[in-house]
Amino acid sequence: MRIRRAVHALGLRYRVGIRPVPTLRRTADLVFTRVRVAVFVDGCYWHGCPAHHRPSRLNADFWEAKIAKNRERDAETDARLREANWTVVRIWEHEDPILGAERVRATVAAARTRPSR
Repeated sequence: MRIRRAVHALGLRYRVGIRPVPTLRRTADLVFTRVRVAVFVDGCYWHGCPAHHRPSRLNADFWEAKIAKNRERDAETDARLREANWTVVRIWEHEDPILGAERVRATVAAARTRPSR
């Protein structure tokens, strides 16, 4: 929500919780449909943040495999969206929301200046 508020405060309007590519079962947190920018806000634990992820002590093998699979799916999602001419922005939950929103703003602005696809 902090990222959404910060992006909205910059004057950007977006869709929330939709699939950028309807046939791909991946839901982005913020979607700018006209310029094809998908924003994902990744949780440090669930997506294996290199700076903040701490492995679980209970059922460690299960959680290690689960987090690894999540990271693989994230990489596949990025690749599939790029193939469909989308730009992907990933923001870690620990990032400053103002800085994350500024990255989104810059990406959307750059996408608006690209020639039509």
